[in-house]
Amino acid sequence: MAKALANKFGVRVVVEDITSALKGLGCYSRRDEAILNVFPEFNPDIDKSKIGINQRVDKNIPPVFSITIVSPKGEEKTKVLPAKDYLQIVASSNFKQRTRMSMLYYYAESLHYAVIGTPNKHEVEQGFFVKYGDGGADVMPIASLYKTQVYQFANYLSVPQEIIDRTPTTDTYSAEQTQEEFFFQMPYKIMDLISYGFENNYSIQEIAVSVEKSEAEVSRILTNLDRKRKTTAYLRAASIYF
Repeated sequence: MAKALANKFGVRVVVEDITSALKGLGCYSRRDEAILNVFPEFNPDIDKSKIGINQRVDKNIPPVFSITIVSPKGEEKTKVLPAKDYLQIVASSNFKQRTRMSMLYYYAESLHYAVIGTPNKHEVEQGFFVKYGDGGADVMPIASLYKTQVYQFANYLSVPQEIIDRTPTTDTYSAEQTQEEFFFQMPYKIMDLISYGFENNYSIQEIAVSVEKSEAEVSRILTNLDRKRKTTAYLRAASIYF
């Protein structure tokens, strides 16, 4: 799909294999070590894995992450992730985004270009990006756009339909998972309407009617969105100089 997009807009394609770099950094070995702490039977050579949030976002409780392993036969096992193992899995997996960004800056500097970032409004505000990874860029052209607006923009630019229709995924873990399953916990269309309504001073009642949810559900969703913004504030913070 990357090639289809590049061909559409006449962009030169360069393929870089960063597998060796990731192995050298211990991306996979460190990740698998943490998974094995939870599932001793996990076989990284044949089993797949992913982490996600099980709770619904309209429940008034903090999110708890879980780890799921998937056997070659498709059998799944899920357990709640202890904080230590969760942090190790995320920290090791983040080598992927940071290595990709290092490669992007290699080309940007060698060509005297700028690096363009891809996070949208929800990803920035809720912390769904890696600091100095996909969050490291010189220009953030869609950081103020809701996901709905990103799709409208893509249609306006005639982005290939197969890209527009594809379900957004994290593309981080070996097992299949959507962005909704991993992080957002609700369809982006609902999230966009609730966030837009709140930011533009619509009442809880008006927002609830627009998304066909109760006022209590909308209030809990807004509480959870605010919690995410606060707990991920460090990702958006500038460096502290003394």
